[in-house]
Amino acid sequence: MQNKSIPRRSFLKQTSLGVAGAAGAASFGSALAGVAKGGRPAILGGKPAFTGQWIKWPIWNPETDEDRVIEVLRSGVWSRAGVVAEFEKKWAETIGTKRALATTNGTHALIIALRMLGIGPGDEVLTTPYTFIATIDAILMNNAMPIFVDVDPETFQMDPDKIEEKITPQTRAILPVHILGLPSDMERIMAIARKHNLIVVEDACQAWLAEINHKKMGTFGHAGCFSFQNSKNLPIGEGGAIVSDDDDFMDRAFSFHNFGRPYGNMVGDVSGQYVMVGTKTRMTEYQAAIGLAQLQRLEEQTERRNRNATYLKSQIKDIPGILPYRLYDHVTRAAYHLFPFRYKQEQFAGMSREQFLKALQAEGIPCSGGYTPLNNMPYLKDALSSRAFQIIYPKEKLDFNKYVEENQCPANDQLCAEAVWLPQNVLLGSKKDMDAIAEAIDKIHRHAAEIKQKA
Repeated sequence: MQNKSIPRRSFLKQTSLGVAGAAGAASFGSALAGVAKGGRPAILGGKPAFTGQWIKWPIWNPETDEDRVIEVLRSGVWSRAGVVAEFEKKWAETIGTKRALATTNGTHALIIALRMLGIGPGDEVLTTPYTFIATIDAILMNNAMPIFVDVDPETFQMDPDKIEEKITPQTRAILPVHILGLPSDMERIMAIARKHNLIVVEDACQAWLAEINHKKMGTFGHAGCFSFQNSKNLPIGEGGAIVSDDDDFMDRAFSFHNFGRPYGNMVGDVSGQYVMVGTKTRMTEYQAAIGLAQLQRLEEQTERRNRNATYLKSQIKDIPGILPYRLYDHVTRAAYHLFPFRYKQEQFAGMSREQFLKALQAEGIPCSGGYTPLNNMPYLKDALSSRAFQIIYPKEKLDFNKYVEENQCPANDQLCAEAVWLPQNVLLGSKKDMDAIAEAIDKIHRHAAEIKQKA
């Protein structure tokens, strides 16, 4: 089942707060601790559970945020210079690494990290099918072969139990994704990587300040990559970063992102000499100024999202057919770029997920069905039939139908058919707002049969 989802890039633009009505399905007792049950669902003519305004994203405070940006604009120094260096220093300190390199976006951060760690033609990279397309693009743009590891639906993450069965003599790296801002099981993934001598690059593009045992995501692997796109918890519009403690790797990455010019250990004989093949993925000064402003409130916002997510989860976990995410045992903090749960329609009188989403939106709650499977889409056929792949890989590796068969991920297929997302700005609301979300889901459940019949 493929849902008509929207990409994560535009997810926060969804503002379907329509009004309609509600009714049907058996009550399940007092599942909502401390939350009064509402009346009829809005989709059946009742009053929406939420009638206020969700916090607009991104947040921008002219009084505190604009001075530095205006200073940069008036300086005329807009290309990479001191403000970008300042942002890199503060981001490295925030994440807990020696170095950070700012890039044009998170996609380029991933491409550069893989390339500078030697991932390239003929290599296989293990990754998750439950992610944004940029993760897979980063592998393909280095002419490496993505190999999909199925997910654990309870955590929404790559299932560590399924990694080793995918390892072949061509496997060179693992690219775990802390999708939705929920940490992957990095302790187990790193143990597998050490056992098989594999490189690990963390796609932490949705996992700013998330932690396992108080160690932040992006610091477990050989490199970590972040995104600062407009919908992200640290929004710059566009932007990304690579973090690592490896000076040699970071020097190579810096040189590559700046046309291959000398930097650090990447030295040349003559000033201005180009020492490697490179490109230009430099962050601008005004992007960095925006990032510095946003960084000031990231810690407080992250704590608020964690408090609200924990509370909201406690309020909806006992509603039949609603299965919230599970965090791994040693997670000390999540980022909650999205608040996910699985929807079991058999517990909602057979009402489809699409009907559920429509009913929830009518209650004033922004929501989405999330990702569709990435492991069988035409972009993969395009890559396998490209001239580069035809030259690099043996013919048997380029059979698209065989590739799809070998990369089936049934748990991910089921997850994509059941997932429901709430955007991160919802978690910046009040406890009362979280109660409204729980009330909305409760109303829909109690009247599910009537809603289904109405559709």
